[in-house]
Amino acid sequence: MRVLNSILAILLFAGALFAQPTKAPSLLPKQFAGWQVQGETRGSTDAAVADPANGTLLKENGFTDLESATYVRDDGRKLTLKAARFTDASGAFGAFTFYKMPQMLTERIGDDGASLNERVLFYRANILVDAVFGKLSAMSAAELRELSGTLPLPPGSNANLPTLPAYLPKQSIVKNTMKYVIGPDALGKVESPLPQDIVDFNAGAEVVLAKYTSSAGEGTLMLISYPTPQIAAEHLRRIDAAHVGQTTNASAPTDPLVAKRTGPIVAVAAGAFSKDESQSLLASVNYDADVTWNQNTYADQKNNLANLLVNVIWLCAIIVGLMLIAGLAFGGIRIFIKRLFPERMFARDEGMEFISLNLSEQSQEAQDSSVSSSIKAI
Repeated sequence: MRVLNSILAILLFAGALFAQPTKAPSLLPKQFAGWQVQGETRGSTDAAVADPANGTLLKENGFTDLESATYVRDDGRKLTLKAARFTDASGAFGAFTFYKMPQMLTERIGDDGASLNERVLFYRANILVDAVFGKLSAMSAAELRELSGTLPLPPGSNANLPTLPAYLPKQSIVKNTMKYVIGPDALGKVESPLPQDIVDFNAGAEVVLAKYTSSAGEGTLMLISYPTPQIAAEHLRRIDAAHVGQTTNASAPTDPLVAKRTGPIVAVAAGAFSKDESQSLLASVNYDADVTWNQNTYADQKNNLANLLVNVIWLCAIIVGLMLIAGLAFGGIRIFIKRLFPERMFARDEGMEFISLNLSEQSQEAQDSSVSSSIKAI
């Protein structure tokens, strides 16, 4: 009984260990490209610590945790890093487009980057990094590229970027004005031609919008993606109805707005566009169901065929091992009990150990009897 209780206790303890969630890998390294961390790395899971003014926006994007640290070099230069991790790459991409300012320069760091004076902003997969140099050098961008290579990647399809921004036309777009939005708080902080109650994020909407130049100034092109074409068609009717109601109200004048649906995407052009410019811009937005540039390849551990074969081999080895252990245990217990109780259990007479039919002797006697009968007949 004591042995059984001990085994149960060990199994429960092992189950508790395996049930504990694995800790996410650290974001920032201790050193990279000649930079050494100074002091302790600070971390937090509170979005308000990452950005007190936009904590709700970060939560909408799937913020999980933050790490910040100060780095120094031998020449006395300093670098301050903040790395924010999100649930997937869509969250990091949305936060990057929100913080990216029109006057920033494009940098080839990570998946995308931008810089303004001593500040460099870039993201890689689901991690957004904000770097502030005390003094820039010719190698600052290369150093951050080396840092980008050390950032941990998320498993499976969480590293895939959203496909919706690919449908924005490239011609006449105003630099650094694209914004990717997946929540109402972020939509309220960008110049959106539609309010969040019409967009309806509860229906699974995601939004990308950008500024475009026109003959009369600048206008906004807004793309709203819904899970199905049927949901998109329903929201297009709501947009048309709301716009008609606003244009009939003389006390609330609005900019011209033109909308269309292509597949599950609703495209809205608003602002300083002529009718022809709006129609031309919307005509360049066409949903293609065969877009596969970020199609999930299912290369994670769960869906790997080679990993399945290895697990099958391990399972066979475990089953064979259990069979051997069971056989040895059965035979060992039998021998042990027989030694303890030689006359009570598993005891047999020596003559009963093996049953013999003596067929060879009976066959010889039958043959002799047949021979003697033949001699008598003669």
